Amino acid sequence: MNEGFIRVAAAVPNVKVGDCFYNVKQIANQIKQADKQKVQIACFPELCITAYTCGDLFHQRILIDEAKNALALLLAETQTTKVVAIIGLPVLQNNCLYNAAVVVQSGNILLAVPKTHLPNYGEFYEKRWFTSGINAQPVVNICGKSLPFGTQALLRCGELIFGIEICEDLWVTVPPSSYQALNGANVIFNLSASNELIGKNSYLKKLIIQQSARCIAAYVYSSAGAGESTQDIVFAGNALIAENGEMLAESKRFTFDEQLVTADIDLQKLNIDRLKHGSFTDNAINMTNKNTVQIIDINLPKYQYKKLIRKIYHLPFVPARNEDRDERCEEIFSIQIGGLAKRIIHTNLQRLILGISGGLDSTLALLVCIKTFDKLGISRRQITGITMPGFGTTDRTYTNALNLMKSLGVTIREIDITKACEQHFKDINHNPENHDTTYENIQARERTQILMDAANQENGFVAGTGDLSELALGWTTYNGDHMSMYGVNSGIPKTLVRHLVVWIAEQMDEKTKSILIDITKTPVSPELLPADEKGNILQKTEDLIGSYELHDFFLYYTLRYGFRPSKIFFLAQQAFENLQAGEIKKWMRIFYQRFFAQQFKRSCLPDGPKVGSVNLSPRGDWRMPSDASAALWLKEIDEM
Repeated sequence: MNEGFIRVAAAVPNVKVGDCFYNVKQIANQIKQADKQKVQIACFPELCITAYTCGDLFHQRILIDEAKNALALLLAETQTTKVVAIIGLPVLQNNCLYNAAVVVQSGNILLAVPKTHLPNYGEFYEKRWFTSGINAQPVVNICGKSLPFGTQALLRCGELIFGIEICEDLWVTVPPSSYQALNGANVIFNLSASNELIGKNSYLKKLIIQQSARCIAAYVYSSAGAGESTQDIVFAGNALIAENGEMLAESKRFTFDEQLVTADIDLQKLNIDRLKHGSFTDNAINMTNKNTVQIIDINLPKYQYKKLIRKIYHLPFVPARNEDRDERCEEIFSIQIGGLAKRIIHTNLQRLILGISGGLDSTLALLVCIKTFDKLGISRRQITGITMPGFGTTDRTYTNALNLMKSLGVTIREIDITKACEQHFKDINHNPENHDTTYENIQARERTQILMDAANQENGFVAGTGDLSELALGWTTYNGDHMSMYGVNSGIPKTLVRHLVVWIAEQMDEKTKSILIDITKTPVSPELLPADEKGNILQKTEDLIGSYELHDFFLYYTLRYGFRPSKIFFLAQQAFENLQAGEIKKWMRIFYQRFFAQQFKRSCLPDGPKVGSVNLSPRGDWRMPSDASAALWLKEIDEM
């Protein structure tokens, strides 16, 4: 199933009221079109074979009989197609007429589902013509074939289990899809004929998004459009596809063109969320009766999708839409401030000490600190920013660190660490020309020692600056910058840090803004190795361990969804089209090697606020033994 993806469509044909054979021709054409686009399941509107707005014509036997004859024609017309199609038509059983859906594939009918809840208010009069399917006989004969009939029947193919409900079923307090989901359905299809009213479309979209989220499922909705009667009401042709609270695709409204809205649904993503959320399983145990559910196994067409329809965003931690950015950044920043404020109130230590390097992480941490002090009504002068130039400090970062602290009005201390480190080289008999890990870590630990001792000196505590990406990769010195009294950035990945600083910069005065923007453009570096001959940063982190954009991508899908490396590799190829497969694979291997090897640092992580769904706190979201083996993950990468 293409790493767990299935391709679905919501179709809106152009119909004529009461002209079953014309309508079937339109439906057959869209089924063939869906087949060409490698769609595996397509959903059509409610009563699309007859049209929804037939009114009392539903009491005309010719319409009922010819609807079945038209369905037989549709089966014949689509024998050579592979797509599973869900079609709406009236079905007669025991002198009761049901508003029903039939599932067809390659000229065969697989299942029929009646509508449970019939609207009979306002502009709707369905009880005048139809009977609720809640007490229908469990078997119905359509086109000479006996079929399961009821909402308790679900269809299954591998990881996919899907259920069907019809229009009003979605709008009731407990929709049939809720029970279907609790019985295993991870995709719900809704055949609808919902007319347009002021504000209704917005409400409908929220309803679909909410139901998909509650059910931890995908929801595919297709509603009547062009061709329906406009005698009293108007239909806009809504086709909507949502996945666990996110809208993947939607149609144009009020168009006379037929529409086929497609999307790729990630079943593995849905199933892992259900696995992680134990309350979903608890609810299923309490609310379902497994004995009444019938699972029907079917075969979906198999395709290899080299390119997905859905956009895989290369920055999963960063809002994809600019209009969402301000709201998300404000929320994140508020969480950081709220966490630090509580720690200050609890300890009653109204002085903060932090190291300011002129880099991204310490900049964000400083911004959090000043906004927290502003919120608590404490003078910014009680924040001490210490810049600690060493062997690799460049003029650019040094100047930015000093200018930023001056601009923000905090207390500035400058302590050069070179002499202390040189003394330590002598103490442990290390050659200062040997720029190895010892050379680097001596500097990091010296800086932490200064910060900790300054905190004691000033009766305050150290605010940590390290971010989530560094924790994942272990790009921190153990008992060095790894330690603090409270890590304000511990839940923020590197790619998000940059966006937060830019967002805050836009709210600052021009002088501060220019400093912050230059910091965001500075290469990421611990600056532990001497600069080049021109005084520029020589030690660039991303040259050594790979792009943080890639590593954050790997981190997100590894922790948030527990995907196999092969699936993450597939997604990365979709998201980073400019990168060669070999390059992605190379950095992915490094990610897993480092992630497993560096757990010991995360096992004794300082306190810090959780910000998003991915977090590495050993007390909350991530419990992993420090001596776990990466062999399975690395083996799969090597075999890709």
